Amino acid sequence: MTDQPTDSSSEQPISIVLVEDNPTDAELTIRALRRARISNHIQLLEDGAEALDFFFCRGDYAHRSMTNQPKVILLDLKLPRVSGLEVLRQLKSDPRTQMIPIVVLTSSAEDQDMIESYQLGVNSYIVKPVDFEQFNQAVQQLGFYWVLFNQSPVS
Repeated sequence: MTDQPTDSSSEQPISIVLVEDNPTDAELTIRALRRARISNHIQLLEDGAEALDFFFCRGDYAHRSMTNQPKVILLDLKLPRVSGLEVLRQLKSDPRTQMIPIVVLTSSAEDQDMIESYQLGVNSYIVKPVDFEQFNQAVQQLGFYWVLFNQSPVS
């Protein structure tokens, strides 16, 4: 991948965390955000277990501070090791992370996934468009809204 995520060890503010196991989708998402100049600080996490370690500052991310949380999380549902729904459940049930906006960005258009996501507290649910240009537009628009326009108590 040519666009590299921000290294969290530097403790720079992270604007977006992308939790995505598909390398192609991750690259397309990061490129769309960079092309729109939405964020210089993107952290890519490749599975649900890594995401939970990152947000709760354990394992490889034990050096992180819980105060360095993103403006938004882009979360795929179909993740290895720990599902996106379980990541969502844990983040929204913990007072330290429950205020972080979470956008499900997934290929799943299943009603049950959407219903369960909203029951768990997701802020938005977006089905990834199949068409490249539509995908690019969707990512840029969600980035503009959640990073630039949305007001959140999470800094």
